[in-house]
Amino acid sequence: MRIAILGGTGKEGSGLALRWANAGHQVIIGSRDAEKAARVAEELNLALGDAGGGITGAGNLEAAQAGEVVVLTVPYAAHAATLESARAALAGKVLIDVTVPMNPADITRVSVPAGGSATQEAQALLGDGVKVVAAFQNISFTHLKKLDSAIDCDVLVCGNDAGAKQTALQLIQDAGMRGFDAGPVENAIVVEGLTSVLLAINKRHKIKGAGIRITGL
Repeated sequence: MRIAILGGTGKEGSGLALRWANAGHQVIIGSRDAEKAARVAEELNLALGDAGGGITGAGNLEAAQAGEVVVLTVPYAAHAATLESARAALAGKVLIDVTVPMNPADITRVSVPAGGSATQEAQALLGDGVKVVAAFQNISFTHLKKLDSAIDCDVLVCGNDAGAKQTALQLIQDAGMRGFDAGPVENAIVVEGLTSVLLAINKRHKIKGAGIRITGL
């Protein structure tokens, strides 16, 4: 699969790129700065060693045009502008939104945007022609780049399109994690908010990478 990661030079995006390239997918890292994207892609390919070569870099729009599935991993402050800039290239595609609205004054306090969640705002902005799902909000980048270690965290997926959620669940499995269908797009409010809860746990216990695990299965 060709996966475009907009904002892919950041910690979360580059970690997911490593995981998916290691699983055999073709990954295009997008950035506002295409040269930076190419540089980070080269670094990630070197980190993959013999498995490298599957990651390339491009501007966000070019990446979105090339990707069969598009993943958005930008800060919330850049969320709307990035979607607007790539809007035409997203038509008919699955968009996996990883964005979490954060309270700049206190990232451990849940921040709910006007549209309910970043995922709902993305769906409203892009319209029904784009299948938007929320996923990966609760996975710390500290786990993603350790390719030789299992990730003891689960991923919740929210969205209104069953096929799009199935695509996200497959990519979660390919990245070495368990995914769960957590319901419609409205539930993304809770999934995104959990990130601040986990950051508060990290701070209180002086740890990195707290996550969630679904039990009772």
